[in-house]
Amino acid sequence: MRVMGLILSGSGEDNLDKLTAKRTSAAVPVFGKYRAIDFTLSNMVNSGIINVGVLTQYNPRSLMDHLGSGKEWNLDRKRGGLFILQPFMSPENPKMHYEGTADALFQNLTYLRRSAEDFVLIGSGDHIYNTDYRDLFKFHIRNGADVTLLTKTVNKDLKLSDYGQVITDENGRVTKIYEKVPEHHSNKIFLGVYFMNKSFLMELLYANVPNGKYDLLLDIIIPNLSKLRVFSYDFNNYWRNIKKSVKEYYDTNMDILKKEIRDELFYTPDRTIYTKLRDSAPPIININAQIKNSFIADGCIINGVVKNSILSRDIFVGAGAVIEDSIVLQGSVVEEGGIIRKTIIDKNVRVRSGKKMESMGNEISLIEKGAII
Repeated sequence: MRVMGLILSGSGEDNLDKLTAKRTSAAVPVFGKYRAIDFTLSNMVNSGIINVGVLTQYNPRSLMDHLGSGKEWNLDRKRGGLFILQPFMSPENPKMHYEGTADALFQNLTYLRRSAEDFVLIGSGDHIYNTDYRDLFKFHIRNGADVTLLTKTVNKDLKLSDYGQVITDENGRVTKIYEKVPEHHSNKIFLGVYFMNKSFLMELLYANVPNGKYDLLLDIIIPNLSKLRVFSYDFNNYWRNIKKSVKEYYDTNMDILKKEIRDELFYTPDRTIYTKLRDSAPPIININAQIKNSFIADGCIINGVVKNSILSRDIFVGAGAVIEDSIVLQGSVVEEGGIIRKTIIDKNVRVRSGKKMESMGNEISLIEKGAII
């Protein structure tokens, strides 16, 4: 089966506050040395997809720098490969932005038309999970579906009003989708992944986008559920959407300190998560340093105490400094005696000697990129 991939890289939503002030949500760093998009992109490559388009318009610089030619994902190739699809101006399209998911696809019909693949997998670049999509492909064909949606049954602890709640019949056919409504209708949520025939997708876009229907789910799929054969394929393993809130981003990163989640995401055979490599030295842990249940990336120099924390590349922790229950992103410095507890520190932040940053209760403090405390 020939399948092409399309990744939606996120909009300018402010759910992640300062973390997306200068980058799109797909480019937000996670787990020390990865970016959020690494997971969906690696899932596609591990499923045999070698033609991938990334649709982006909001603060794309850091995302484009991270993806480069696609070499780390084996997508620097003559046939297929990695394509960055940004909005552009033309006589037919005078606007310089995407109005929604369907409009983004419609503005890139030339890319779809010229691709040799028969099917399209559409996913989000800010979701964290590890899967092989090939079982979804087989499910789609077996059921004669027009559209197959990736779904997951979750517990009520998740804020269901942030997600599309999906109702299905006994055969798995979708009969109703309640998109981000306050009422509780179902514990089955839509994970932002669509699979369909490429020609069928193009027909949907031609019939709807010129008429002002710009959102693929809200404007096209939901109003036509009775006419289309839309099926739900359940995903039962670990999955998180980091762009929902700063707390969700924090909790997702902290999950990597749990062995069972770490093993599922990074040690599943034949499903490697790839990322852009850097030639940094291994971390240096000096004699007086103390580290407990933490992830320390390459290039770090640790002289103080680090507990239950995630440290990205090239972090300096001075003598007597304490980092606890925190996330520190690349290039930041915590000077001697600095204390950081339950805080997210963005890239290239300097915490001066003796300064203290600590969250109260369930709140998570967030220090913006390049700040000096």
